[in-house]
Amino acid sequence: MYPQTLTIELAKYGKKPTGNVEWDQAILHTLRCRDSQKTAPWLEMDKLVNAAMIESEKARINAQNLSDPNIYQAHVNFWLFVANEIVLKPQNRRFEIDEHNKDVLRFLLYYFNGCQLAEEVFPDRGYKLHKNIMLQGKKGAGKTLLMQIFSEYLLRTKNPRYFVNVSVTQMVNHFSLYNNIDLYTYNEEGSKGFMIKPHHLCLNDIGVENRPFYGIDTLTVVSDFLHARNELWANQAITTDRKFAHLTTNLDNAKLTTMFNAKDAFGRLVDRFKTYNVIPLTGESRR
Repeated sequence: MYPQTLTIELAKYGKKPTGNVEWDQAILHTLRCRDSQKTAPWLEMDKLVNAAMIESEKARINAQNLSDPNIYQAHVNFWLFVANEIVLKPQNRRFEIDEHNKDVLRFLLYYFNGCQLAEEVFPDRGYKLHKNIMLQGKKGAGKTLLMQIFSEYLLRTKNPRYFVNVSVTQMVNHFSLYNNIDLYTYNEEGSKGFMIKPHHLCLNDIGVENRPFYGIDTLTVVSDFLHARNELWANQAITTDRKFAHLTTNLDNAKLTTMFNAKDAFGRLVDRFKTYNVIPLTGESRR
């Protein structure tokens, strides 16, 4: 809990608390010393701290408050509208919510809207808002469909976590044409100066048949993608600036470990799967 006395003491100098006890105590100590030469650099840094706080508060205000049951239900209904009237309409199908996907759907609605309640849906699994998503399940369980619907939903709600769906086959075909996967990793062609412009995306079906192409196989291409995207994810300290790369796969953890350790004997890539909320999607094929 933030000390009330610290708030009172800062107010004597016309300062508002940032909420970070260590920083505010340091600022208060500096202000009390009444040495302008010592105080000046601290006050300059304090301006930057307060600017960062304002940006964080703007992001919080602009986020949808799905902790409000009424707002949450509105999003559920809109999500179902997108599923049935946009994504599944051409197939004359309806999306079915059942015991296999209802909690996953709830988690993802909270997660993509930055709602802390996401971490309480599966309390024993340690899921976190700042991690990527990996959906695991049998063929036809609805993993790719779920991510397709969320992509359309996020696009229409103008959510900054909107992502593009890409299949492994699509990425490998791109590699066969251009001999690189830059579009899916750093997107350097869309950069300005040294500022790259990568997108949030979801790579579907990692672990599909390993198809060689002029000495480069599917597994190598996917491994390069995962290494690059993990680097992008890890190098952003602020969650709102992170570039997420979600995954879907038919493989469980044991099979993923066997497959990717074949390309990385040190196990670095498998260890980086810890940066994912690994979510099993149960049930048989819905096709």
